[in-house]
Amino acid sequence: MNPRRRTRQVMVGRVPVGGDAPVSVQSMTTTKTADVEGTLAQIYALAGAGCDIVRCTCNEEEAAEGLAQIVPRSPVPIVADIHFQHKLALAAMEAGVQALRLNPGNIRKPEHIKLVATEAKARGIPIRIGVNAGSLDPAMAERHGGITPEALVASAMHELELFREVDFDDVKISVKASNVPLMIDAYRLLSETTDHPLHLGVTEAGPLPQGLIKGVAGIGTLLAEGIGDTIRFSLTADPVEEAKAGRVLLEAMALRERKGLDLIACPSCGRAEVDVIRVASDAQAALEARNIPLQVAVMGCVVNGPGEAREADLGIAAGRGKGHLFVKGQVVRVVPRRGSPRPTRTRPRSRPRRARSCCRFRVSTRITRRSESSRFVKLPSDSRRARRRV
Repeated sequence: MNPRRRTRQVMVGRVPVGGDAPVSVQSMTTTKTADVEGTLAQIYALAGAGCDIVRCTCNEEEAAEGLAQIVPRSPVPIVADIHFQHKLALAAMEAGVQALRLNPGNIRKPEHIKLVATEAKARGIPIRIGVNAGSLDPAMAERHGGITPEALVASAMHELELFREVDFDDVKISVKASNVPLMIDAYRLLSETTDHPLHLGVTEAGPLPQGLIKGVAGIGTLLAEGIGDTIRFSLTADPVEEAKAGRVLLEAMALRERKGLDLIACPSCGRAEVDVIRVASDAQAALEARNIPLQVAVMGCVVNGPGEAREADLGIAAGRGKGHLFVKGQVVRVVPRRGSPRPTRTRPRSRPRRARSCCRFRVSTRITRRSESSRFVKLPSDSRRARRRV
């Protein structure tokens, strides 16, 4: 991991972005913003999943009116997503949002951009310049030979120059693309061009699992290079999955302190002595919702099992017919596998016992077979019953 690149810091409500602040997690609601209760329910779910900042679309007057009711009740800062109409940016600021996202690809008139920046400066509201490969200004694409890293960065810097004309620099920047190599190259170039905080994301990554893989490939690569101050996974899924993915990625890269379950489990193979997939799934279901910063290892055999289990807070290393339960590196119990036969103890062979008294007869313990279907015990001839079937 490269050291994190030092950037300026902006405040999105109470959440710092950039500078020495932790990398933050963002997502976006999928509800109609005018649906105040439905949107708030989703915002609370996102916050519970580890989201630090939530963005809501402001695409109509009703959405701006909804934001006025949502912002005071939200547990996290709200960013208004603005496209095409600069007046909706003004309405969103009036509603009390903590930040704006402007797309330079579809709000292009300099006077409109400067007006929004001037109002944001007066209110102390930061703006994200959100360049997107899918909505890049055609003039920028033509000037730079298509949708290239240079075109994406040039679009962002052009918007930044307009902001500077009105002495506004409370800015963070994104240059997103659905193509992962293009996205990585664009952010690398942008990080060399400006010291403003960067918002990372692979846009329109698609449904699970490929969307998650694309997001990790792009965002994770840049974070490992020390680039990035806030992140958002763009998945065709419940936005809660975006927040979970972002949080897990940051914790896995030691960029955020772990708040939830870290489950280590082997992929299973022919050596496994237990159904690792089932046991790991049961452990995840039982512990994930508790939001306990706990590292749990579920290992199926003795190859790597004891080592991994010993390093975890809680670990299970399976052996033949039993499992070793580790707590903080110490074996606290050896648990037999459910349904496994108890181990039999082998005794050395001893001499046959002598005849012992039973009631008033002396009974020999030797069993003789008279036929394949019956067994008899040899009794004294003066017995009332010469033979007793057993």
